[in-house]
Amino acid sequence: SSDSGDLRKKEQGKPPVKSLPPQQQTAYLHRDSKGRGGKGVTLIRNLVLSEEDMSALAKRIKQACGSGGTVKDGTIEIQGGNREKVAEVLLKLGYKVKLAGG
Repeated sequence: SSDSGDLRKKEQGKPPVKSLPPQQQTAYLHRDSKGRGGKGVTLIRNLVLSEEDMSALAKRIKQACGSGGTVKDGTIEIQGGNREKVAEVLLKLGYKVKLAGG
């Protein structure tokens, strides 16, 4: 431990990711239920966003869908089969959207 917190938890060697504008990105929407007890989730992949921007986008999508979700390993997970609603929100924000899988 030090004045700046636990140094073991800081990512070492990874430069911070800079967010690309929405017009330059394509979001891929997947449907998945593996390892979740049969409950389906919508996965949003291939976005180049900083951690803060990724969390803010996830929060906005969760509010629009009225469901829970999380950000894991650069992927946004939204509970339930809300692909159409998620696609609508992303399109309004200026992202290109591709529905992939299932």
